Amino acid sequence: MSALLNQQLLFGLFGGLGMFLLGMKVMSEGLQKIAGGEMRKILSALTNNRFIGALVGIAVTAIIQSSSATTVMVVGFVNAGLLSLVQSIGIVLGANIGTTLTAQIIAFKITKYALPAIGLGVGLKLFSKNKKYIYAGEIILGFGLLFFGLSTMQSAFSPLKTSEDFRQLFLLVGDYKLLGVLIGALLTFIVQSSSATIGITLALASSGLITFEASVALILGENIGTTITTNIAAIGTNLAAKRTAFSHFLFNVIGVLYMLIMLPVFMKIVSAITPGNADFIIQTQAQASSYAAEIGDKPYIARHVANTHTLFNLINTMIFLPFIGLLAKISTLVIRGEDDLDDFQMKFIDDRVLNTPPVAIGQARRETRRMAQLALEMVEETNLFLEDGDFKRIRTLERKEEMVDVLQREILGFLVKLSQKSISAETSEAINSLMNMADDLERIGDHCENIWKLGIRKVEGKITFTHSGENEVSHIGEKTYNFLQFVTEAMNQGDKTISAEAIGFEDEIDDLEESLRTNHIARLNTGECAVHPGLIFIDMLHSYEKIGDHTYKISEAISGEK
Repeated sequence: MSALLNQQLLFGLFGGLGMFLLGMKVMSEGLQKIAGGEMRKILSALTNNRFIGALVGIAVTAIIQSSSATTVMVVGFVNAGLLSLVQSIGIVLGANIGTTLTAQIIAFKITKYALPAIGLGVGLKLFSKNKKYIYAGEIILGFGLLFFGLSTMQSAFSPLKTSEDFRQLFLLVGDYKLLGVLIGALLTFIVQSSSATIGITLALASSGLITFEASVALILGENIGTTITTNIAAIGTNLAAKRTAFSHFLFNVIGVLYMLIMLPVFMKIVSAITPGNADFIIQTQAQASSYAAEIGDKPYIARHVANTHTLFNLINTMIFLPFIGLLAKISTLVIRGEDDLDDFQMKFIDDRVLNTPPVAIGQARRETRRMAQLALEMVEETNLFLEDGDFKRIRTLERKEEMVDVLQREILGFLVKLSQKSISAETSEAINSLMNMADDLERIGDHCENIWKLGIRKVEGKITFTHSGENEVSHIGEKTYNFLQFVTEAMNQGDKTISAEAIGFEDEIDDLEESLRTNHIARLNTGECAVHPGLIFIDMLHSYEKIGDHTYKISEAISGEK
């Protein structure tokens, strides 16, 4: 037990694991900045084809180097209504294969290049002015930290080679595979990264502390542990998202169970496709001199561990891919209930994707488009209320105005969190643009509220406008609605070539407001219009003109001028 509490072991393990996790994070962020846009295109090209979905999962996870991040992201997409349950299961199956790339990279044992990689990465990140070189520097720095952390952990395990207690523990793991599975699952749950747990397993195996058989049991457990992160992420989401997370847990647990039954056959297959004896240990000086120091006491086991991880997930995916529909049905039976999605809740933004800025921007943009649609409906409903005076419309208008306020708050909060991440200049510009849009749309909602409250005063006070006044309010209301409808359609279509037409709309509304104000003064002078109705009339014109101003500002943001 004293060996387990050894200072060298504890410091080396925690420090090495810290560097490993930091390296994974830095590398992942660099990869996302370089390939984030492509990843978003891959996701947008997703179809209902389960095989395409699996390929998407592989590609995205290979890009961001984390199956947990991919599956958490997928849960967020399902919760936002962007993916169906069947689509999401296909992606998660692919993500299980994509994450094995990390283990394959680690198993190449290029730790002697760790320090030069850190130096080169830091140099590129700190002193380069070109964004691509800075991002490349982050990737190289991440790789360096990852391998240096792995080397540190491997060195920290050296005192355990003489610990009889530790050897007995892992002899138990070799004899009782379920114990190994439990340890692997628990360790992955604690560190919240299957890649980090694979790294620890590789360090233990390469140091000669555990056998190949024990390492296989740990790897199987790690594949269960990584699903716990997804299920935690699904807490508080809708039923479809919870079912996606449960499906991930279900096929990994079933996969581990049948693999334990077939373990001797599975290990023979891994040994057949991997060169060298997994449990070969360097014993003589001649053997030691023929291998580089970083290969460890077991020069072949790292490749066996990596191939075990890859082959398990590959086989499991191939088995379950044709049965995605069945998995979805089982998940639906286990996670019972009916989705009751209120129209007045967040539909697209989800904090689970904040670590993937291009996807987060896409979600914020979709929520902003939804906010624009609500504002457009408010203008239309306000115009109708002024025409018919039907107070039943007021409750709907109040709910929509409340939702516009909620959307503004949620979108801005989401974008502020995103701005605090490591993001590119392009993403920063997109954040500022969306923030401005959300503010302007909220102001449109406020001016609609001003107009319908003026309408309530008019009806309750039994105030009437002249026939000309009624027509003029209706006319500017229609023009304002048409302008906002035009800008909303451009927003939905991503049309940035709207500047000229937007200026035309804005000038027309400004000129109309000034013209109608002049007409009103003329009616006051002739006694055709009274003072009290006139004040309400002028305030209505002013609010419509302000809606036009904010609509024009939104058009500037769309066209990239703001």
